[in-house]
Amino acid sequence: MKLLKRILLLLLVIAVAMYLSKLGYETYQKPVLEGTIESSEINSETTVYFDEYGIPHIYGSNELDALTALGYVHAQDRLWQMELLRRIAPGRLSEILGEPTVETDTFFANLGIDEASEKAIQALDKNGEAYLKAQAYLNGVNDFLKNGATPIEFTLLGVEPEPFTIKDSYNILGYMAFSFAMAHKTDPLLTALHQKLGMEYMSDLPIDINPETTLIKTTKKESETYAKTVASIHNALNNSPMPPFIGSNSWVIGPEKTASGKVILANDPHIGFAQPAVWYEAHIEVPNYSMYGYYMAGIPFPLLGHNKNLAYGITMFENDDIDFYREELHPSDSTKYRFKEEYFDFDTSEKTIKVKDADPIQITVRKTNHGPVINSNVETISEESPISMSWVFTKYESHVLEALHQISIATNKEEFKKGVSLIHAPGLNMMYGDATGNIGWWAAGKLYTFNEHVNPKFILDGASGNDEPIEVLDFGQNPTAQNPPWHYVYSANNQPDSIAGMLYPGYYLPEDRAKRIVELLDPKNNWTKEDVQLMINDHVSAVAPNNVAQIIASIEQKDLNSKEKEALEILKSWDGSNAEDNIASTIYSKWLYQYLELTFQDEMGEEYFQQFLKTHLVKRTVAHVLKNDTSIWWDNSKTEIVETKDDILLLSFKKSVHLLLNQFGENQSTWMWGKVHTLEHQHPIGSQAVLQSIFNVGPFPMKGAKEVIDNRGYDYSNTGLYQIKSGPSTRRVIDFSDIENSVSILPTGQSGNPFSPHYQDQAAMFNAGQFRKMKMNKKEILDNSTKLIFLPTNE
Repeated sequence: MKLLKRILLLLLVIAVAMYLSKLGYETYQKPVLEGTIESSEINSETTVYFDEYGIPHIYGSNELDALTALGYVHAQDRLWQMELLRRIAPGRLSEILGEPTVETDTFFANLGIDEASEKAIQALDKNGEAYLKAQAYLNGVNDFLKNGATPIEFTLLGVEPEPFTIKDSYNILGYMAFSFAMAHKTDPLLTALHQKLGMEYMSDLPIDINPETTLIKTTKKESETYAKTVASIHNALNNSPMPPFIGSNSWVIGPEKTASGKVILANDPHIGFAQPAVWYEAHIEVPNYSMYGYYMAGIPFPLLGHNKNLAYGITMFENDDIDFYREELHPSDSTKYRFKEEYFDFDTSEKTIKVKDADPIQITVRKTNHGPVINSNVETISEESPISMSWVFTKYESHVLEALHQISIATNKEEFKKGVSLIHAPGLNMMYGDATGNIGWWAAGKLYTFNEHVNPKFILDGASGNDEPIEVLDFGQNPTAQNPPWHYVYSANNQPDSIAGMLYPGYYLPEDRAKRIVELLDPKNNWTKEDVQLMINDHVSAVAPNNVAQIIASIEQKDLNSKEKEALEILKSWDGSNAEDNIASTIYSKWLYQYLELTFQDEMGEEYFQQFLKTHLVKRTVAHVLKNDTSIWWDNSKTEIVETKDDILLLSFKKSVHLLLNQFGENQSTWMWGKVHTLEHQHPIGSQAVLQSIFNVGPFPMKGAKEVIDNRGYDYSNTGLYQIKSGPSTRRVIDFSDIENSVSILPTGQSGNPFSPHYQDQAAMFNAGQFRKMKMNKKEILDNSTKLIFLPTNE
């Protein structure tokens, strides 16, 4: 009933808004792209030129005023996005979104990001450049909040705007850091599977099992705790209204391998698709500072950027910086836990989750020496088995804002490296190239080691003290490559080589994209910007054809009907490409799910299997088990016979063709990938059908697939529909032979304001794999831009 009333209310509000649009409401809501704005936060005249895609080019006499102008125009286009992002880490979504986000709020309130932000701010030099520049940006955001048009989302949900603070910036970075991690989806699941199935099954998965690994022994009741912990984490993250960070590609080609003899950098960070998109582009030019940057909502310094001297990008390192510990309670006092030979009181605090249209919820946050107890507030979980989470981000003092500032003002490789060294979490691969021919990548993050018996991919023993980290590595031991003799560097979230005599534990993605990148880069020594643009749109899998070869070898001589033979012939001639009109992509993707379901679901059970499908581990498992003819997973534990690899591959293929015939019909030429592989950019309040056409962008048929360079993330499912959830959040190509004509694209548009002409004006180009220029030439900018002047308020 509440939902129905809310929908009716929204319909009424929209009807009123449509009426008001005739009276100028729509004009009032549109971003101001020209004219003059007087601001008490500006000290000298600062001019913003908006180009034909709504990207601001900011010119002024000093960096502080330029950053204030940036904050204002950023808020003008993305205030609602800023509002949602700042609410996740402290657990404040339910204040505006109601009961659906209570579980998410409870989970994040437990993590301690808000408290870690407070500590970082206390230690921050308030007279330092990073703080003063961040505050200037926030002054601009708050200036718009006070004097600009209130975004329609605030009106629809009845949100009262509050001033933004530097703590909001830290909390946004904290959420970003947590969304990078994969341990929270993997470790409790693997522990639960180990308790259910035993080590023989675990050893047949690609999780680096050390024969000496000692796993803690638990009761059946505690095993159920692990399972419920997995479910609670998944539910909390799935209900978050903002997209997670998934993976990424980047490569930097040295001058020895380019036609011009100059460096070329490519980067396409993979992030959950949403509307508005993650990045906000802005170009700043003031004396002694120039930057064309990509900014996250509420963050004053760009995470991606370039100028005429250097360029940088990021991918996710995927290192393991989260560990879970099973704590042991005092036998007669549940307020204490054991560590080594002593018992300690839990560090407890009370928090209130405010809920729109409902009573507030009181939660108790408990912490051990390892970190927050993440199952404290899940009613179905036994208090006898607390599980705490040790996370590098909250364990050490954060300098991430200073790091981003240092990176943004760097003028050479060494200054850039200095900024990278300040990042302790999240784990990032920082990619670099410059005008003088240097290239490099550095893995940023605080890495540490355990004793040999510890496998951090399982829940560890918190009581004995034997599973604690034994050494924190110096930044100089992090993986890196600088001006290597093979003349390029790259990252595709795959396992890095070691320079510290060890492999770095992590949740790395399989070799698919990395293999394809190397396969393309290695043989060619005359790369151009245009070549790189084609490569960043490449949708050929370097691994899928090998998987298909396994299918063919197993079933080619088996009894197949005419339609199955026809489908097999299509797969035989497949080169691994995933264009919209490709048929083999549809057959392969349908088979892939059937293979996974028939191989793993019988042992795991439906709940664990569905959770397994959401991890990076499943992507590594596909080829790993497929190559193992004697894997224990092949046998269906629910039948009386012992199934073989050939049995499962034959059954999965037959079942796939049968399902495709039901889905599409007998004409296999109609089984086109773009019919089932689609993308809709969803606004957080666009889930209501009546609002969908107003706020969402799409759906569109799309090329690309999982783990190709043009990477697309979608759920493995039996539906035969692959609704894309993540992918390139931008595609950038920076060419130092022609820096003013470097190119980029956003998935929808620059603005998050549905009344803006730049809400979705790049979507068609993005879908087609096209690019637009990132303008840096002032004359060219002035020739095609509107002009907005910020002036100091006359006293």
